[in-house]
Amino acid sequence: MTALAPAIGEVVADRTVHLTRESLVRYAGASGDFNPIHYSDEVAVRVGLPGVLAHGMLTMGLAGAAVIPWLQDAGRITDYGVRFTRPVVVDAEEGADVRVVATVAEVDEAARTARIDLVVTSADTTVLGKAQVRVRLG
Repeated sequence: MTALAPAIGEVVADRTVHLTRESLVRYAGASGDFNPIHYSDEVAVRVGLPGVLAHGMLTMGLAGAAVIPWLQDAGRITDYGVRFTRPVVVDAEEGADVRVVATVAEVDEAARTARIDLVVTSADTTVLGKAQVRVRLG
């Protein structure tokens, strides 16, 4: 598996990240996003959510980072976009797993670029839609 000559359909990453409430606190500190829906069950339920949610940008960041070991250089990412489709509910005791499967969807040999499609799920539900990373090949 190499970022030099990927084949369409090739899975270049399959990664599961376990999130805990501590993960959310750490991310809140790093991002400055202290919205209580990311740490308070009471507030989350009061505003109609199923529970405490992971930050959307945390989920997006984890998903995009899944391709970096394959690329061997984050600087090769030229574009990245997602649609937030479902929240990642992080249980106080059990946390939540976020799984990212990255597959080569398109290769432009002349331009030396590729589009990598990401399937991002938690609790058997797709949480990011149209998640695509465009990369410059080595």
